[in-house]
Amino acid sequence: MINTQKTNDFTEIITGRRSIRAYDPTVKISKEEMTEILTEATLAPSSVNMQPWRFLVIDSAEGKAKLAPLAKFNQRQVETSAAMIAVFGDLNNFENGEEIYGKAVELGYMPLDVKESQMEKLTAYFSTVTREEMKDVVLIDGGLAAMQLMLSARAHGYDTCPIGGYEKDKIAEAFGLDKDRYVPVMLISIGKAAYSSHQSVRLPIDKIAQWK
Repeated sequence: MINTQKTNDFTEIITGRRSIRAYDPTVKISKEEMTEILTEATLAPSSVNMQPWRFLVIDSAEGKAKLAPLAKFNQRQVETSAAMIAVFGDLNNFENGEEIYGKAVELGYMPLDVKESQMEKLTAYFSTVTREEMKDVVLIDGGLAAMQLMLSARAHGYDTCPIGGYEKDKIAEAFGLDKDRYVPVMLISIGKAAYSSHQSVRLPIDKIAQWK
């Protein structure tokens, strides 16, 4: 059984992370701790700091029953995890631009004139960007937040697995979200591993990186 004691050892966090497919079903994560994990995940970078990630935490029996038919090839994770987290990208993320940049001014992170100049430029940009272009942005940003979520979970002593095999065209609507606005990024199962996981192989750096 993996030790789930919280750690600040970054090397242990990144080398100890595994993709876990079966969890101890008796382990639950409080809303307070899950909020802390999600808050740490939101420290990930995003395009012009619009933070387009949206998280749906599915931890109730009713929620999991609704998710199960949409994740047919990942039933063990749905059934045994403490929660399944659906990560979405919000195509209308610029709606929060004024709040984000205004708060930056309030906290002294950004001068007011810079904020006003930036918002003017961003308003012009977001008025012309296509849906497909914005989809590309939110998928990248959502992926960054998802990875940070998994590392945060590991730091809290939990295990995770990123899941791409689910019915992405149905999940938003199934949970009452606007499917035209919220783009599925991935599912993440989270909990405490039910078994000792094995290491996996990574390609050597000299095969995947170049210096010029």
